[in-house]
Amino acid sequence: MNGIPLGERYKKYFGELARLAHAADKIDETNVYQESNPGTRKIMDSMMDDNLLPGSGIDGCEHFKDFLEQVKAGKRGLILMEHYSNVDLPALCYLLERAEGDFGKDVSSRIVAMAGLKLNEQNPMVKAWAEGFTRIVIYPSRSLAAVTNPEERAAEEAKSRRINMASMRAMDAAKRRGQIILVFPSGTRYRPGKPETKRGVREIDSYLRMFDVMILVSINGNCLRINPAAPGDMIADLVTPDVLRMTASPVMECKAFRNQVIASLGEHPEDRGIDPKQKTVDRIMELLAQQHDAAEPGRLKMPGAVPLDA
Repeated sequence: MNGIPLGERYKKYFGELARLAHAADKIDETNVYQESNPGTRKIMDSMMDDNLLPGSGIDGCEHFKDFLEQVKAGKRGLILMEHYSNVDLPALCYLLERAEGDFGKDVSSRIVAMAGLKLNEQNPMVKAWAEGFTRIVIYPSRSLAAVTNPEERAAEEAKSRRINMASMRAMDAAKRRGQIILVFPSGTRYRPGKPETKRGVREIDSYLRMFDVMILVSINGNCLRINPAAPGDMIADLVTPDVLRMTASPVMECKAFRNQVIASLGEHPEDRGIDPKQKTVDRIMELLAQQHDAAEPGRLKMPGAVPLDA
């Protein structure tokens, strides 16, 4: 796979990032809400300048405009987005702010991303980049599942409950302020050749209960790819300039969407071994995949576009 490791390509920023960074290294129930850091955000924007090739942009901007108007009218707004890399959120904000008109800047300024605590705790440089954007930190269920020692498991379960309860309170406050919550329904970045990393987590069903309207955003192109030689090391991710196209769906009513999926399962689906919560997020992932697949052929015709698995 072509590309330069992130730590090598942007080592020049390490000193400045260390000076500017101020987010907590360890997450607990007192610091789950992380306000954006304008200093590190400028560095992230410069990275987007370097790596988003001409032709990058957002399709379906009219849907974002509709979404914003509904949020401004008092509806609680949710963005559900595909997840390929740690610059998915920076790229979305960067492209929104450069879209024609003022709506994109307004949407971008309202976004609060739900983020796993690993972004804060794994590497100080990853944390510094992440803190350029407002986040609410959660303890992901996938992280908890990896703890197998019984004593450690009990301690981590207690920690996860404290963090996630605080995160839900922070999210509720953000909604009341008119902020927009962004969630990656897969809960993890997609790994080529591992389709299970594109499966949505059933907890997304709970978000549909808490929000009024949602918009789905698919991503084609990826300028920061997981390094197969070091898949667990975010600083080893490969910087790969690419044409990145994002596609926004029409705005959907969360309750109506959820009710429609559940109604399609028939009566008493649990008695037939069907999990309605999983089926709801499965349908979201299907729609995201359809958007993605429809956009990819056109993107690949653009100069410099790199196939996802290249």
